[in-house]
Amino acid sequence: MREDLLHFIWKYRKLPKKGLLTSNDQEVEILEVGIHNHLAGPDFFNAKIHIGGQLWAGNVEIHVKSSDWYVHGHERDPNYNTVILHVVWEDDATVFRSDESEIPTLELRQSIPAYLLNNYQGLFKKRHKRFINCEKDIDQIEPFAFQNWLDRLYFERLENKSILVEDLLKDSRNNWEHVLFALLLKNFGSKINGESFLSLGRVLDFSVIRKIQNDPFKLESVFFGLAGLLKNDSITDIHYTNLAKEYGYLKTKYQLNDEGVQRPEFFKLRPANFPTIRLSQLANLYGKHPNLFSKVMEAGSITDIYSIFTISASDYWDTHFTFGKESKRSTKKLTKIFVDLLIINTIIPLKFCYAKHTGKEVNEEITVLASQLKKEENTIVKSFGGHGIEARNALESQALLQLYNEYCTKNKCLDCVVGATILNRNI
Repeated sequence: MREDLLHFIWKYRKLPKKGLLTSNDQEVEILEVGIHNHLAGPDFFNAKIHIGGQLWAGNVEIHVKSSDWYVHGHERDPNYNTVILHVVWEDDATVFRSDESEIPTLELRQSIPAYLLNNYQGLFKKRHKRFINCEKDIDQIEPFAFQNWLDRLYFERLENKSILVEDLLKDSRNNWEHVLFALLLKNFGSKINGESFLSLGRVLDFSVIRKIQNDPFKLESVFFGLAGLLKNDSITDIHYTNLAKEYGYLKTKYQLNDEGVQRPEFFKLRPANFPTIRLSQLANLYGKHPNLFSKVMEAGSITDIYSIFTISASDYWDTHFTFGKESKRSTKKLTKIFVDLLIINTIIPLKFCYAKHTGKEVNEEITVLASQLKKEENTIVKSFGGHGIEARNALESQALLQLYNEYCTKNKCLDCVVGATILNRNI
């Protein structure tokens, strides 16, 4: 038995309407189960319950065993003095509030429907399951309910991404341009160099960017210099030595400090994703768009955003992937797939957070943008597809990532529409 099942049973009234008795044989009639509390304190606030003919209004605490009351130290916590009913699977101890008054206890072992317990045990039985608990049933959920759940999951994922945005906003003293710059750095770095590039964004004052962004060469020298990519004295390439010289000058002029910046990796990366290429592309993006944040916020369509990110690395990189080693000529443009990832992980989360701060409603615009992007191709999304759940666009692939990472892997099935549906089947 797990506590989450008891929460589910109480919240959704999966108990007999009549015949419930406390351990002291007082009749229990549940009028209102209360508000589910996911934070510290009692599990349900503001419940209304008849106990022994007396109407009580207060909080409800739920445990597997009554003795858990003492395990968690509730008898010493005044926040639990307002508990009017202790709901448990097994009543193995009498419990008291801090003022030593006894709390009525409702034991559920004999009151839960057998079908519900069987469904619960089947859901969490790991035998023959390779992906998620509900892998044999998820494709049978009513489509309308599942689609609504995906929409909720997508915005839940945006809320999670807002944590980094709020953190950057605080560090930059509400400088939205700097927040965009740092987020772009993180996502230009992708999975392998994301944290490295973000560390560069945290130490570089955006005022420096404003002063030199009309010259992408200067921007590149600062990016490469802070990233530790201009410290190889054995490279005699003229472009490299010019960049190193320029960085030395700008470092002194603007008192730049690379302390805390993580050195980016080249290992396991395709050449098109080398940090040299990505940092040059970002430098040219800012060289082309002086007021990038305003342009991004004003862009109301995918086409508008694509036009902003139609940029390439500097000419030097047409014949190079690393300093001093020539390669076959090719223009290092941002690909559509890469720009789509920038929209998913940078532009949309930033639009979402900025709207919250300014009191604007952009949920519909965000939904349209995400729905127009192709779904992401990764192991998780493909695994859902193998079980009959095909993502049609980026909104749905992002929602499936949220579902897998925040619910499936954490066994939070009873907080999920799919798990709740399976549990309620009365077969």
